[in-house]
Amino acid sequence: MATYENLPVYKTSYDLLILTFQIIKEFTREYKYSLGDTMKKEVINLISNIYKANCKIDKSKNISTAREKIELLRLYFRLSRDLKIININKYIEVNILIESVSKQLFAWWKLS
Repeated sequence: MATYENLPVYKTSYDLLILTFQIIKEFTREYKYSLGDTMKKEVINLISNIYKANCKIDKSKNISTAREKIELLRLYFRLSRDLKIININKYIEVNILIESVSKQLFAWWKLS
C-alpha cells in the first residue's frame, strides 16, 4: 500500500484544496460564508475519502463518495463562474484539476 501522500490523486486533490481556499479568499462577503464554506467542506471531505480509500477502509464506498464530492465541486465552481464570482482564468485552472481528479478516481474505482 502506497502512502497517501505519494498517490497522484491525492497530490492533485491537495492542489485543488489549496486553489479552492485561495479562490474563496477572494469571494465577496455575500458568498464567502455560504457557498465558499460549502465548497471548503466538500474539498476537505474529498481529501478525507481519498485517504480512507487508500487505507482500505471500505475502499469502493469511499472512492464513490469522493467521486460524488468532485462532481459537487464541479457544480459549485460552475455556479461561481455563472454568478461572476470568479474569473474565467481561475475557472479554467480549477476545472483542469477537477477533471484530473475525476479521471483518476474513476480509474481507481474500476480497479477496486
